[in-house]
Amino acid sequence: MKRSEQLIQLTQTKNWDVIIIGGGANGLGIALDAASRGFKTILLESIDFAKGTSSRSTKLVHGGVRYLEQGDIALVREALKERGLMAQNAGHLVKNQSFVIPNYNWRGGYFYTVGLTIYDMLAGRLSLGASKYVSRKKTIELLPTITQKGLVSGVVYQDGQFDDSRLAINIAQTAVEKGATLLNYSKVINLLKDDKNQVTGVEFEDKETGTKYKLNGTAVINATGVFTNSIMKMNDLEYKKYIVPSQGIHLVFDKSFLPSEHALMIPKTSDGRVLFAVPWHDKIVVGTTDTLVKKSSLEPIALEQEIDFVLETAQRFLEKKPTRGDVLSVFAGLRPLAAPEKKGQSTKEVSRSHKIIVSDTGLITITGGKWTTYRKIAEDVIDKAIKVHNLPKNGCKTEHIAIHGNKITSVTDRENHLYIYGTDIPKILKLQEDEPLLKEKLHPDYDYTMAEVAWAIRFEMARTIEDVLARRVRLLFLDARAAIDSSKKVAQLLAKELGRDTPWAEAQTAEFRTLANGFLLTEFQVK
Repeated sequence: MKRSEQLIQLTQTKNWDVIIIGGGANGLGIALDAASRGFKTILLESIDFAKGTSSRSTKLVHGGVRYLEQGDIALVREALKERGLMAQNAGHLVKNQSFVIPNYNWRGGYFYTVGLTIYDMLAGRLSLGASKYVSRKKTIELLPTITQKGLVSGVVYQDGQFDDSRLAINIAQTAVEKGATLLNYSKVINLLKDDKNQVTGVEFEDKETGTKYKLNGTAVINATGVFTNSIMKMNDLEYKKYIVPSQGIHLVFDKSFLPSEHALMIPKTSDGRVLFAVPWHDKIVVGTTDTLVKKSSLEPIALEQEIDFVLETAQRFLEKKPTRGDVLSVFAGLRPLAAPEKKGQSTKEVSRSHKIIVSDTGLITITGGKWTTYRKIAEDVIDKAIKVHNLPKNGCKTEHIAIHGNKITSVTDRENHLYIYGTDIPKILKLQEDEPLLKEKLHPDYDYTMAEVAWAIRFEMARTIEDVLARRVRLLFLDARAAIDSSKKVAQLLAKELGRDTPWAEAQTAEFRTLANGFLLTEFQVK
């Protein structure tokens, strides 16, 4: 997947069947679905693939236990089916994760055992394993640092866990393999319309060169997530709010705070939200919050009250109490919730089901949804595009399309940090053999090597330090200080690979340091 080759494909096609705006989970899924059905497909992403919400999730592939409690059986059943398909089609990235709910009153054990048994039943043949009630002693054995005072029992259930932006990159690679054209750093600046006010294409700017292009297309799809409203401003004569952004934050800690392969799930915190502490890349990710914010941002900042809430909740349930000084990284993400239909409706009440909007102009917009259901969302969107724009009635094929890198990965395999590359692992090892300098470690405390950086630049369309350290190698999300320490090395290799000069590399390093400081709590930022 090389950007130069994608630009060549761009110039060789005059009319597209499907033009997709937005390179997050939904946009990439739509590109794969459309291309695999034989449609001429192009996707335009203004920054980098999965730059926003799709790299900032809780790293869960799940049906949504909370949605079951709310009675949204249809959404849970759909998500559980998709969870199973994700595990089959991207086995190197999606794994079966055991979760433990600690109960501090006797009623909780029975209540959650019954509820989660229904959850398992809804998964059918794609179930990841049966839920079970466990004793107080067993709960402590599974979660050695759980707060023991008042603990009565536990409930164990199985769900999915994954690496979100790595899956996004692999979906992009799969879409390209199926014939789609994908471009990052390509910002749509206008919707093209005919004299009947019908959308006939888009105008976009290549942010690297400043070159502007006009593309003609049959179906134009707005999959911009939290930035949906900005595209709709180009489309609508009258402004209407289609989505509201809800912010969720996560704090990352050393694994010593929860030294277990089991995840902790708190089904009801002090304000009624769900909180997870999930093992991920040898760290613990704790979150999330659900806070309505006024506007969407490319770099949302964790609010002090959100940080305090996550810390206080973690301290309440863990014997080893995490403090602000223990936070290795903090990241915030925005959920693109469909705008509430009722005034005063809370974020917890807004459905996570996706919604497809067909404008009078013919523009198709997707709102809502969640990572787990990205494939089904894509299927529904292309089915709608076929119906609205009279495209050939080619059936969906993605249920059984293996995602690039797909490999059944065992627990032992996952002990090697390269497991996320699946079938590409031998190619990365060959890079180290062919170019010994690439064997060098990215950072002394981590196993990542410069070969992974070179791979990201050469074959995964990484164009900046952030692309490499945030979304290809996940160091920024795991340890922001270590990412800052590694940034100069990455900048030098980027400059060499992309033909940039020393001032460019220095500017990149300074820009990344500023961005990475946003992943550190204020008092611990690097000067």
